[in-house]
Amino acid sequence: MKNKLKVLRAEHNLTQEQLAKAVEVSRQTINAIEKEKFDPSLMLAIKLARLFKTEIESIFIYAKD
Repeated sequence: MKNKLKVLRAEHNLTQEQLAKAVEVSRQTINAIEKEKFDPSLMLAIKLARLFKTEIESIFIYAKD
């Protein structure tokens, strides 16, 4: 799934490690999401949206293949 996670993380001056700790996942999970190799669970998407004070749809873009 396409996403803007890396851009948002950079705008908030967060490292992957800092973001991972904030949403209680591993740095590897954040890396995989940013590289679009892993789609987050709904709960993780909600945590990320709340952290960045935005909507899930503003972070993740669903595109049919």
